[in-house]
Amino acid sequence: MRYMVGVDVGGTFTDVTLVETSSGKVLNHKVPSTPADPSRAIMTGVEQILAQNGIAVSEVGYLAHGTTVATNALIERKGVKTGLLVTKGFRDLLEIARQTRPKLYDLFAEKPETVIPGFLRHEVDERLYADGSVRKEIDMDSLREAVDALKKEGVRSIAVCFLFSYINPVHEKIAVEEIKRLLPDVYVSASHQVVPEFREYPRLSTTSLNAYLGPVMEHYMVNFQNSVRAAGLPVDPYITQSSGGIISIQESVANPVRTAVSGPAAGVVAAAYVSELTGLKNMITFDMGGTSADFSLIENGEPKVSMEREIEGFPARVPMLDIYACGAGGGSIAWLDAGGALKVGPQSAGATPGPACYGHGGLLPTVTDANALLGRLNPGGILGGRMALDLDAAAKVIQDNICSKTNLSVLEAASGIISVVNANMVRGIRRISVQKGYDPREFTLVSFGGGGGLHCGALARDLNIPKVLIPPAPGTFCSLGLLVTDIRSDYVRTALFEPSEKHLKDVQALFDSMQEEGAKLLEKEGIEPSKRRFILHMDIRFVGQNYELSIPVDREELTAGGLDMIVRRFHEQHEKSYGYSNKAGKIEFVNYRLTALGELPKAKIEKREAGQVRTPEPVSKRQVYYSEVEKPGFYETAIYERTQLAPGDRIHGPAIIEQMDTTTLILPGQSAQVDEYLNLLIHTFGEVI
Repeated sequence: MRYMVGVDVGGTFTDVTLVETSSGKVLNHKVPSTPADPSRAIMTGVEQILAQNGIAVSEVGYLAHGTTVATNALIERKGVKTGLLVTKGFRDLLEIARQTRPKLYDLFAEKPETVIPGFLRHEVDERLYADGSVRKEIDMDSLREAVDALKKEGVRSIAVCFLFSYINPVHEKIAVEEIKRLLPDVYVSASHQVVPEFREYPRLSTTSLNAYLGPVMEHYMVNFQNSVRAAGLPVDPYITQSSGGIISIQESVANPVRTAVSGPAAGVVAAAYVSELTGLKNMITFDMGGTSADFSLIENGEPKVSMEREIEGFPARVPMLDIYACGAGGGSIAWLDAGGALKVGPQSAGATPGPACYGHGGLLPTVTDANALLGRLNPGGILGGRMALDLDAAAKVIQDNICSKTNLSVLEAASGIISVVNANMVRGIRRISVQKGYDPREFTLVSFGGGGGLHCGALARDLNIPKVLIPPAPGTFCSLGLLVTDIRSDYVRTALFEPSEKHLKDVQALFDSMQEEGAKLLEKEGIEPSKRRFILHMDIRFVGQNYELSIPVDREELTAGGLDMIVRRFHEQHEKSYGYSNKAGKIEFVNYRLTALGELPKAKIEKREAGQVRTPEPVSKRQVYYSEVEKPGFYETAIYERTQLAPGDRIHGPAIIEQMDTTTLILPGQSAQVDEYLNLLIHTFGEVI
């Protein structure tokens, strides 16, 4: 295998990263996305980057991609017509949801419409007790009547979610078998296969989403597989999951909901890889694109994983990297609220018409317009000079929409827009760090995406983050993440046990069962035993609590002597998360989680020798306005070209570093250096190591 290819499919562009395995040489390419069929843009991008570099398709040994197909289908409500079978008496659970209300006091808040309407939800007469024993056998007549009714409605998919099936799936298995007999062409998603754990509504919601998206993902995967074969690529492609791991496209069809945030997840995985290379174990990732900014946290080299997140207002009980997104991108629109306060986002100008300075007819002021007017973007054009900037148009939209309604000048309004969007992003970083017991001063901010470089220095300063790392190709960083990850599959079981020796065999049996299941999948994926790894966690809580903490566990600790260590770790994590822990409180084990990892070949970025420390000559200079300093105003700013920088180079702010896919701003009083991997390290408070 000479080359590995990673592809990140975005809403506007599809990014391709190609790595030569022998030398570690990295090549990047961008092509417009094709939302109607994302596989077309993928193959166009792959074929173009190979042709541009004279590489034969036969030399590609690995292809992985992240996709927004499932997410977009849910956002746009373009899933398939889906039916639902539930236990008798629970037909409206999908509508009732749970007591938690995100907008409790908003009288005008609208709940998102369920993906399965009431007339497609049917009850089946069956019932299990809470311990999994059968109270009433499944009534086959009611099952067949429900399936027949859904057949007449023309459903293409059916979700099955019976009460307590996570303990005993016998009735769900009977229902699935009967559906496949009666409707062999219909996609079926059963809760015991998708999310076999307690809490009825999240389990129902996740299963319904999975069924709703299944045929869409299946259609996409077939097209993609056919495109790969037609191009002559000798590989079976992989797809990124929301957990950051990858899986073959055949396996992803069974659980499409697990790919919901696969694009942003790839960026976090790439950051974790950089963490391993550089030895910077604690990182906060900052991915700023045109519409949003995404934040996540890496502790001791490991990205944080959340077991339940909401997707378009619906809970999805599957492992996802703990990524928080806010509407703060380059295209985010600045506006005045009813009280005259300046706001930014979450509305975005998008790609069409985009910011006014792009010259495509944009009529509303955006973050990019503000950056352009402040001199932070090259007035001669961005994207390597391919896109000219219309500064007059940027000034006009800020004047018409902001200045004419306030006492602000255009310069003050542009500075205000930057201050507001930065404040929004500071809150986002605090949400995934401070609010969860982490001190940002102990982390490095990793900035990527097209807009991150313009704002990362100010965010780090406001949060007292000492250092910022910007990778060599920030705009295509997510696609690199696809080349440095492993096959991953996650499993879970639920059983309430007190932490005592008498339950150890039961706990061990649960983990043994999941490990056997994981080993079968890894064998199916062609992973040899020496490349397999299994990671264990337990969800633990105080008795009576409604939330659990996920605690890592070693196999050796599942003994009488090891229980004390697990309990001690729970108390430490509880105190870190909530500020206290009742050491005398009664606790219980709830969920048992196992992650099966299959090690794959990875792209290797070679370390370069640092040359003599030097301050390179700027390619030009220009006046740039800074409001983030003690004395706001215009400062003469040195402009550097990123491709001309070498390991060991040091730059002192104020400075701007330009490259094809992003612009990086170094504030007055800050400094930067290039490390052995061509990462740019900004020292927030001026210190250079």
